[in-house]
Amino acid sequence: MNAAQEDLVRAETTSEFISVDTPRVEDGAALWRIARDSEVLDLNSSYSYLLWCRDFAATSLVARGPDGEPIAFVTGYARPERPRALVVWQIAVDRAYRGQGLAGVLLDALTAKVTAERGIREMETTITPDNTASERLFTSYAARQGAHVEREVLFDGALFPDEAPAEDPAEAVNSAAGGPPPGPHQPEVLFRIGPIAA
Repeated sequence: MNAAQEDLVRAETTSEFISVDTPRVEDGAALWRIARDSEVLDLNSSYSYLLWCRDFAATSLVARGPDGEPIAFVTGYARPERPRALVVWQIAVDRAYRGQGLAGVLLDALTAKVTAERGIREMETTITPDNTASERLFTSYAARQGAHVEREVLFDGALFPDEAPAEDPAEAVNSAAGGPPPGPHQPEVLFRIGPIAA
């Protein structure tokens, strides 16, 4: 991201963050923590966040707080079969910085970066039906881009091996704690947004 893009990002948000930039390997642990604490995202292994910061840094961004630590992130990659399509894998904001528009700022900044550097012209992401915050985020993003949104089920919930057997101790713990019992994964609905202006 160039200096003009960073100035735009700072001007568009009310958050108390210093910068938006490319993630570094040492940011992986913070990204894992932010994803875990989101209580909405599917949490990947901590190892995968380290790899993400190494191998997909060019199509991802972090927002840094006053101490330089990540407070939000967006991870993505260019689809090998459709290199002009950016898939947004995850986007999350630390609880202390939510409600300030930071996720939208990250999407806009990532779009500016990947359209200029990689010729990206559409964005894809998947959202489960119960994640209304993400649905609002991406439909608002599409409106800012003047782009269309196409939706279709990409992965039916039955494809996920996440269903816990009835005798699983985690089910008893979750039920006792008032949380939902483990069960089938919800379907992942593909949101295809485009065209994205250069």
